[in-house]
Amino acid sequence: MTSRLGPAVSVDGVVKRYGETTAVDGLRFDVEQAQVFALLGPNGAGKTTTVEMCEGFVRPDAGTVRVLGLDPIADSEQLRPRIGVMLQGGGAYPGARAGEMLDLVAAYSADPIDPDWLLATLGLQDNRRTPYRRLSGGQQQRLALACALVGRPEIVFLDEPTAGLDAQARLIVWELIDALRRDGVSVVLTTHMMDEAEQLADQLVIIDHGEIVAQGTPAEVTAHGAAGQLRFCAPPKLDLALLKSALPEGFSPRETSPGTYLVEGEINPQVLATVTAWCARMDVLATDIRIDARRLEDVFLELTGRDLRG
Repeated sequence: MTSRLGPAVSVDGVVKRYGETTAVDGLRFDVEQAQVFALLGPNGAGKTTTVEMCEGFVRPDAGTVRVLGLDPIADSEQLRPRIGVMLQGGGAYPGARAGEMLDLVAAYSADPIDPDWLLATLGLQDNRRTPYRRLSGGQQQRLALACALVGRPEIVFLDEPTAGLDAQARLIVWELIDALRRDGVSVVLTTHMMDEAEQLADQLVIIDHGEIVAQGTPAEVTAHGAAGQLRFCAPPKLDLALLKSALPEGFSPRETSPGTYLVEGEINPQVLATVTAWCARMDVLATDIRIDARRLEDVFLELTGRDLRG
């Protein structure tokens, strides 16, 4: 068996084209051992293609992919028992009962996790005999996660693991991912939920049009550029021209939603005083004033734009 020294995943200069479209354009990143790694990007950015190359479903046109030191395609027979894959569509037989499906996947492993324990942990113990097609969307998601984990993988690929889950189920999945990391399992996570990536990821990469536009820890990525945010509430549609002229150069206050205002930059006492003085001059009372670090969602939108994508 190949040694597990070195990265759990290594993607080096990988390119993948579909006709005239370059889905992945020279990506380079490593996923370290026992690390939660988030791969982020808008629809069509190349996330799914990248993960499919790591899983061995797609062959890159250029560059190399190594998972646990192995080629996901050439060494697929050696690698497949060591990885877990959570598919977005679930991958289950519609007529199979939930327990039967998990038992079947467990039977492929030499040392599976107890399926009943997994079902109970994910709140599916009462659905063991429920046909897959009769499970709710959230229950199907949890069953797909159980199938990815039951074989005790060394690395697991999770595609939108909490999509469609309620708050309680989402928290359970977060706790399970954190437990995997503590047990030495590497996790590659794709998600559209920026708070999820910010909460779980040790490292993250944001890709757009097949290229990396940001990478690092969540703190490093959110620290780049504007140093902070001052938010406050006031009557909607206030004229911000006077506030902008009073603030230091580079500050661009804006109304992010009706009655909610945002000032981004190096927030210090002078900036706060300028904002409150402007409110006094406008004869408005600012409420819910708070100063925060930038959120990952703010950085993501800055880097990838606000336009909807198919």
